[in-house]
Amino acid sequence: MNRLVYLSVLLVFLGSQIQAQNPVTKFAVGFYNQENFFDTIHDVGKNDNQFLPDGTYKWNSEKYIGKLNNMSRALADMGTSQVPEGCAFIGLSEIENQNVLNDLIAQKPLQERGIKYIHEEGPDKRGIDCALLYNPSLFKPLNYKLVPYIYENDSDKNHATRGFLTVNGTLGNENVAVVVCHLPSRYSTSYYRELGARQVKAIKDSLQKQNPDIKIFIMGDMNDDPHDKSMCDVLGGRREISKVEPSGLFNPWWEIHFSGTGTHYYRGAWNLFDQIMITENLLDKDHIQSITKHNKTVEKTIAHDKKRLTYCSCEIVRLEYLINQSGRYKGSPKRTSAGGEWLNGFSDHLPVVLYVCKEN
Repeated sequence: MNRLVYLSVLLVFLGSQIQAQNPVTKFAVGFYNQENFFDTIHDVGKNDNQFLPDGTYKWNSEKYIGKLNNMSRALADMGTSQVPEGCAFIGLSEIENQNVLNDLIAQKPLQERGIKYIHEEGPDKRGIDCALLYNPSLFKPLNYKLVPYIYENDSDKNHATRGFLTVNGTLGNENVAVVVCHLPSRYSTSYYRELGARQVKAIKDSLQKQNPDIKIFIMGDMNDDPHDKSMCDVLGGRREISKVEPSGLFNPWWEIHFSGTGTHYYRGAWNLFDQIMITENLLDKDHIQSITKHNKTVEKTIAHDKKRLTYCSCEIVRLEYLINQSGRYKGSPKRTSAGGEWLNGFSDHLPVVLYVCKEN
């Protein structure tokens, strides 16, 4: 055999052997605001009157079934650009109740994957909650709780809002926690989102105190952009990996937003309200650990273990069918209704996906 050909074959063989010895498993996790995903039945004690057959939106079976078909399609497609089986788990906001979730996971695109959900009824006056969809073959929940949003002022306590769905489980045989949020809307002042961010940080700190090695995903419709005070100052989502403190948070959405895009389009501008933040132990970086010996602080560089879950990338899911392709709303998310017209669309928000990988 020609020597050059032999060497080429040998290099290809060795490369394949190395790759076989170090296969990488990739997982996708996502978040998607479902935009007023109500059924057609009144929930006692909830202000869901707009989404009844005789309500403002004339919300009937045809529209509800259309929403079920559309959202199940979009949820099933999330993450498949890099992971064929889709997301291991997806945080949801603006879900009315378990009836909606039962109907949603019964749709063929989700049923085929055996998708399940975690939900606890919250106190929101409109009846919209957070939930977590998950693929049991990829993510195994251990326990969960709904941590309430707590107001500081007595005058606010009559305006109960959604809490923080906190789920503990395993992903890639590692202990992870997911905190699903939907912070107060922009109709409220920044104070209320900052208050919510303080409470989310307290949840994160408590989880880390119980288990310093736990890997945490904080996701949701924050109703603030990455650079806003609630996200960057209060919750501490850092823009650069090198600036993330031990046990701190990395927010990978800064650069995407500053490039001029986002997940929610309002008055000619993009906001990036839908975010997924991760704790420092999900980052691929060598970090400096301070060790005290004989009253002297010594810095030691600890190399990241590639066989642990590691952040790879993130994306806004901009599938063509999620975007208006023509008309007055061209280029914006194709929502369910707009201007009093039923569009048979999806949501006024675009979904987001974050990828983590691990060497086997």
